[in-house]
Amino acid sequence: MRMVIFIEPQQGATYADQLRIARHAEELGFDGFFRSDHFLSMGAGDGMPGPTDAWATLAAIADQTSRIRLGTLVTSATFRLPGPLAITVAQADQMSGGRVELGLGAGWFEAEHTAYGIPFPPLRERFDRLEEQLAIVTGLWQTPVGERFSFQGKHYNLADSPALPKPVQAGGPPIIVGGHGPRRTPALAARFADEFNVAFGTLEQTRAAFARVAAACEECDRSASGRIAPVLSAAQTITVGRTEEEARRRSERIGRTPPLSGTPSQVVDQIGAFAEAGTTRLFLQILDISDLDHLDVIAEQVATQFPDES
Repeated sequence: MRMVIFIEPQQGATYADQLRIARHAEELGFDGFFRSDHFLSMGAGDGMPGPTDAWATLAAIADQTSRIRLGTLVTSATFRLPGPLAITVAQADQMSGGRVELGLGAGWFEAEHTAYGIPFPPLRERFDRLEEQLAIVTGLWQTPVGERFSFQGKHYNLADSPALPKPVQAGGPPIIVGGHGPRRTPALAARFADEFNVAFGTLEQTRAAFARVAAACEECDRSASGRIAPVLSAAQTITVGRTEEEARRRSERIGRTPPLSGTPSQVVDQIGAFAEAGTTRLFLQILDISDLDHLDVIAEQVATQFPDES
């Protein structure tokens, strides 16, 4: 199983904070460093010193790292027009040497839209826009150099685009689609995603979501186009300690005991259950990003029990 460090900078983090933990994650051998794409803190925190833009941050981190994969879980389709988004991510992919991934979702946090003047349409329209954005972004990346890309949709229209710049990764960076929705989410994942992610679900919810995506892939005959099934991943908050007391202190610092919590052996068993459910990549949400020793414990005593067999 591949393991990714996943942070929530809107809760309060500078660029320097994020670079520090990204570099440490790379040094320890984690597969990826991902961040949320939000503009407003959630819960009781004030979010100081304020939000940082996800793609500006990742592009800069790309230039300061060499191996670790970088991406969002997830960018909201309401935040950016699809053409400029494709340009931004392609440029970040170039800057990273081909290490970027794009998680793209419909958006859900109305308060951050209101706070920064971003339109927040009804749910159905947000999913319609997400579908068009996925088609446009992947279409732009996959258009051969020298050819043009056009798209006519209900919400976006592109005419005679040169579809530049091109990402380093052939066909474009991997696309991650996630969620618990029973109908549109599995269909979009089957059509567009290289990876399907279930964030903060129970084991039963995770299995059910994976099954819905597998059924959607069969329904759209994804294999007929030569595409393999999407990678199945999950995201869970973690607090692990070398002792039960150390784990308890980490849970207290974030204000709760998450599903992945306890001593290394306990967390290995908890992660093992997600692996048995079909998870092959696990996003470990770290809420206290000042605690770099937490990453040491995970890398040395948890991740080593799950060798990457990909």
